[in-house]
Amino acid sequence: MSNIRLKTDWQPPDSWTRIKVIDAHTAGEPLRVIIDGFPELFGSTILEQRRYAKDNFDHLRKALMWEPRGHADMYGCIITPAVNPESDFGVLFTHNEGFSTMCGHGIIGVTKVVLETGMLPMIEPKTTIKIDTPAGLVTSFAQIKKQNIHSISFHNVPSFVVSLSDKINIPGLGIISYDLAFGGAYYAFVDADDLGLKMTEDNVQNLISIGMKIKQEIMRSREIVHPYDKDMGFLYGTIFMGKAHGSADSRNVCIFAGGEVDRSPTGTGVSARMALHYEKGELEISQKMTIESIIGSSFSAKVTRLTKFGPYDAVIPEVSGMAYITGKNELLIDPEDSLKNGFVLR
Repeated sequence: MSNIRLKTDWQPPDSWTRIKVIDAHTAGEPLRVIIDGFPELFGSTILEQRRYAKDNFDHLRKALMWEPRGHADMYGCIITPAVNPESDFGVLFTHNEGFSTMCGHGIIGVTKVVLETGMLPMIEPKTTIKIDTPAGLVTSFAQIKKQNIHSISFHNVPSFVVSLSDKINIPGLGIISYDLAFGGAYYAFVDADDLGLKMTEDNVQNLISIGMKIKQEIMRSREIVHPYDKDMGFLYGTIFMGKAHGSADSRNVCIFAGGEVDRSPTGTGVSARMALHYEKGELEISQKMTIESIIGSSFSAKVTRLTKFGPYDAVIPEVSGMAYITGKNELLIDPEDSLKNGFVLR
């Protein structure tokens, strides 16, 4: 007979930091939704709150995203009060490098979480949620039947093409052609087939290495200027495109932030691809496209309408997918722990 005594009512000391989260995934990409315990973020816009978080709480971001509570590819979402009168709430997304400007898989994931947990009511047959993000207002839609969520989609911020067929020289690879487009964040799009690059799970480390070399060289060689907000003017990642391995129309592998690999097809990346394909005459308004990820999960997407964004002709993309809740956790930070702020070991 065991001598251990189960203590299900144990509580941590008052000096410890306690942060409650709901863990989920969207098409395989993790999302840690922080629902309680994160300090208040000040600012009249989500971008201002993003700056405040970077300046004051980056240690908490690392503690929640990095090991031992997370990992090099963890992704997070802080729920904040709405900043626009018509919005339901705001979000600030986090990752291994910092705080992002928009996240498509995160929008699908947080929509699932707030509805499944009752933070917002499910309304059949479709629940509409307006979400403030650093990149602007995003609207998500959950298809509901008998109080079950069957699919989730969102209309993203205006997405646009910056340039096509630009060239950079990467040591060891030579001259590489890329397109630059925005879908809530800026991405460099590279044809993986042109490089003879396998977009498979067994080639992840090579994809990370080449993707980061491309990202760093583009950042070194050109300035990226957002039409309205200087905080948005940076290259978020490299997206390799190529032939699908399954029944989808194409495959996406996104290497972003500090070398993270997106398990999903990347909602903001797919949004930017809608702008690219429309610009190239490869996609018509309302024509659907299915894009798969490195693990074979998929998003469907289409251009819903045209718009202008500063000097750019832009599109409003719709991206659809599904998310699932994986855990309900209270994360603890012991102030005496020498590794309390986390670390990354890849």
